[in-house]
Amino acid sequence: MAEATQRTSRYGGVDTLRGLAIVWMMSFHFSFDLNWFGFIHTDFYTSPWWLDQRIAIVSLFVFTVGLTQTFTDVSGRPARHFWKRWAQIVGASLLVTAGSYAAFPQSFIYFGILQGIAAMLLLHRLVFRHARAWVLLLAPIAIAAPQLWGHAFFNPPMWNWTGLITQKPITEDYAPLLPWIGVLWIGAGVGWLLARVQFRPLRHLPDIRPLSFLGRWPLTIYLLHQPVFVGLVWLAAHFRGA
Repeated sequence: MAEATQRTSRYGGVDTLRGLAIVWMMSFHFSFDLNWFGFIHTDFYTSPWWLDQRIAIVSLFVFTVGLTQTFTDVSGRPARHFWKRWAQIVGASLLVTAGSYAAFPQSFIYFGILQGIAAMLLLHRLVFRHARAWVLLLAPIAIAAPQLWGHAFFNPPMWNWTGLITQKPITEDYAPLLPWIGVLWIGAGVGWLLARVQFRPLRHLPDIRPLSFLGRWPLTIYLLHQPVFVGLVWLAAHFRGA
């Protein structure tokens, strides 16, 4: 399998899937910004239309994170590649926290999607990586855990990272370890099943170039798109009020 796995580092179809999540995320955030500046009027915090979209976007991202993690495990990349990328995610998460505190001091992001992915990757690599496809058995347990074992003890902010809460915290983005590591395990487990056939099914996924290009730069786009969008919408609001 070693020779075959050398070709697993990049699949255009997987990049396209990630690019689709990026475009969807940017559309969601741009709509949020339009609402923030009063161009539209909707409820991003309680409306099922927006809440369900967020669940779908995060699921798509986290699934591809798990799938990609299996690619790197199968291809035998040195550990330093993982730790370098993990450090980049942690650093980016700190920037998001700082930026969100400046914009929303009462509801800033302290455990959003980047913090969640960093925690999931760390736990998966240190504890569950060698379980391979068996993590598929753990996935439904992790996904159901907040409903089964949620307790008010975990409601204070210092325990929110677990996801075992009974009351959602006041924050602009929240992606705790549970249930989301279950989605990562679905991606990682599917990846190990695909590895048994040298990932051949992935070669049939469409490689849509604009989307696959975006899918190769998820962290950079995540960090840059909101400052650009907010700046553009702020300018539009400024000229509208002039």
